[in-house]
Amino acid sequence: MNPADQRRSPPLRLASVESRREFVSRLGAGLGGVALWQLLDRDLAVAGEIPSSLPHHAPKARRVIQLFMNGGASQMDLFDYKPELLQRAGQTFDPGAGVRVEAATSEPGKVLPPQFPFRRHGQCGRWVSDLLPHLGACVDDMAFFMAMASRTNVHGPGSYLMNTGFLLPGFPCFGSWISYGLGRIADNLPTFVVLPDAKGLPYNQKGNFSSGFLPAQHQGTVIQASAPNPIADLAPPEQARFITPSASQEGLTLLDKFNRAHQAMRAEDTRLESRVRAYELAARMQLSAPEVFDLSGEPAELRRAYGLEEPASQDFGRRCLLARRMIERGVRFVQVWSGAGGPSNNWDNHTSIAKELPPMCAATDLPIATLLRDLKARGLLEDTLVLWNTEFGRMPFSQGGEGRDHNGGAFVGWMAGAGVRGGAAYGETDPWSWKAQSDVTSTYDFHATVLHLLGIQHEKLSVRFSGANRRLTDVHGRVVTQLLA
Repeated sequence: MNPADQRRSPPLRLASVESRREFVSRLGAGLGGVALWQLLDRDLAVAGEIPSSLPHHAPKARRVIQLFMNGGASQMDLFDYKPELLQRAGQTFDPGAGVRVEAATSEPGKVLPPQFPFRRHGQCGRWVSDLLPHLGACVDDMAFFMAMASRTNVHGPGSYLMNTGFLLPGFPCFGSWISYGLGRIADNLPTFVVLPDAKGLPYNQKGNFSSGFLPAQHQGTVIQASAPNPIADLAPPEQARFITPSASQEGLTLLDKFNRAHQAMRAEDTRLESRVRAYELAARMQLSAPEVFDLSGEPAELRRAYGLEEPASQDFGRRCLLARRMIERGVRFVQVWSGAGGPSNNWDNHTSIAKELPPMCAATDLPIATLLRDLKARGLLEDTLVLWNTEFGRMPFSQGGEGRDHNGGAFVGWMAGAGVRGGAAYGETDPWSWKAQSDVTSTYDFHATVLHLLGIQHEKLSVRFSGANRRLTDVHGRVVTQLLA
């Protein structure tokens, strides 16, 4: 079936309630009683249909893999090379014109130069830190937003802004909007999957993956890739031997009775539809998910290339490889996180750039570069977007000696793949990478550009909520055509 036709067709339904029970029971123990009751306890949002008018124009991309560097990756130590910082190292930071210099959590220190050498890469001559040698070899496939600016320098609001378009919680995230707007590609896997760092969830926890006021079916499905059971409650626990196929069927029969009664008394409440869809997807995933997570069929050489044999890159590399396998099998949006929330083991390098940044780069450099090459070799990069984001940048002066404080004034993001003009860069920061200076872009512009490549006009993808037409880009955003092929 053509994906566009599949998107507009009615959601997958079993012929009758009886046939639905038979379908689930044939899978064995089904979800298991515990998992069913956990699903019932969830406060799912009102179900709704996918907008029939989408896409607005012919899309260049069908799928997205977003790589999120949690904590605020230091732009001047990775992609934004500034010789001025080398020349003024150790001096008092003074941008001139009497401008007051402040920091988010500390007193401004002396000018701190890049802690590692930079060199040019590719035909485009893009400057990249020696901390990212593998990504440096890929710059001709990447397009850079070199002068992004955030409205905040606080992790929680900054992460919300980059993920939902708003500083406050309660709004749908990027992946949820895409799921809502374009729908599923495959029936047997979620539309939007989140692969968090094995060390823990990021700032805001699951608020970054929320569907907000959109139907609950569009929220991110969180999968702990390193756990023995990556998808919790997909199958009953081994010790629950009482959960047999017949017992599961009896439970589903009773559940169906409750659902019928609930629907009869509350015909205007369509939350039940989201619950039923969740059960059906879970049943289908019992067949499809185990194969997705089985990497034994991947060539040993490719697994090594993703960094699965190196302790530093093993976790992130596995998740990058899983992301490729997921989009290959029909998941539309996969978000891969680097770094958990908290004061360490992420990109929030307050104490020491020299000590804290290298481990994060070692964990991600090779896997991301291999992901780009792997997608390209398989022809998947032609209709897949790969995004690299962080919530804000760092300061050009020191904090506590050799760390850097938060900086909402300047940071970098990039994209690669479908419809992207590889080797391009847009925008420029000031000589210290303190403030975005020319051709400044925002999170709204980044989102608008991605939506455009997916065939969506960002101003038209909106939902009426609390008396306002809400959208991912709020009342802002423009497509950065300079980075498009």
